[in-house]
Amino acid sequence: MTEMMDLLQLSLMVYGAPVLGLIVLAGALGFLPAPTSLLVIAAGVFSRQGSMDWYYAAALGLAGAVLGDSLGFALGRWGGKWVSNRYGNSKVWIKAQSTFDRGSGVAVFVTRFLLTALAVPVNLMAGSSKLRFRSFLLYVIAGEAMWIILYGGLGYFFSSQWKVINSLSGDFGGLVLILTAVGFGIYLWRYRKYILLNYQFQFAWIPIKRLK
Repeated sequence: MTEMMDLLQLSLMVYGAPVLGLIVLAGALGFLPAPTSLLVIAAGVFSRQGSMDWYYAAALGLAGAVLGDSLGFALGRWGGKWVSNRYGNSKVWIKAQSTFDRGSGVAVFVTRFLLTALAVPVNLMAGSSKLRFRSFLLYVIAGEAMWIILYGGLGYFFSSQWKVINSLSGDFGGLVLILTAVGFGIYLWRYRKYILLNYQFQFAWIPIKRLK
C-alpha cells in the first residue's frame, strides 16, 4: 500500500488535478482501494506550495467523487437483481438495508466524509431503495464537498507538517468520528436540563392526549 501511495502521490505531483479526479472516481466506484482521503490532503499540500491550483483540484476532485457515487447509485438501481443475488442473503446486508431505510439521507451524507469505508455499499443500497436520485445527488454533493474541504483544508493549512499528517492520515476518519461524538456529548451535557424537561413534558402529555 505504501508503494502504491507513493506512486499515486508522484502522479498527482507530475500530472496535477486531473489525476486526482480520476483516482477519486475509481475509488468511489470501488475499483481502486487507494486512500483517496490522503490524496486530497496531498492536493491541499501541493496547492499551498504553489504547484497546483486549489480551486481546479477541488472542482475535479468533487466532480470525480460525485460521478463515481452516481454510477454506483445507477448500478444499484438498474442492477438491482445482481445486487440482490450478490448481497441479499447476507444478514449484515439485510440489517444494514433496514437501518439505511430509516435514515437514508443521513447515511449518504455521513459516509461521504466520515464513514468513508461504507460509501460504496451505501451507494448500492441507495440505488436499490426507493430513494430518489435527485435527493441522493443533493446529499452526495453536500457530503463530498465537506470531504474535500475537511481533508484538503487539512493539507493546505498544515502543509509544513506533511510528514506527521501522512503518518496519521489513516486514523483521521476515526479522529473525526471521535471528535463528533465528544461534541455531541458536550451538547447533551450542556443542554441536559432542557432535554430532560422536554422529555418529561412529552411523557406526561401522552396520557392526556389518549384521554381525549
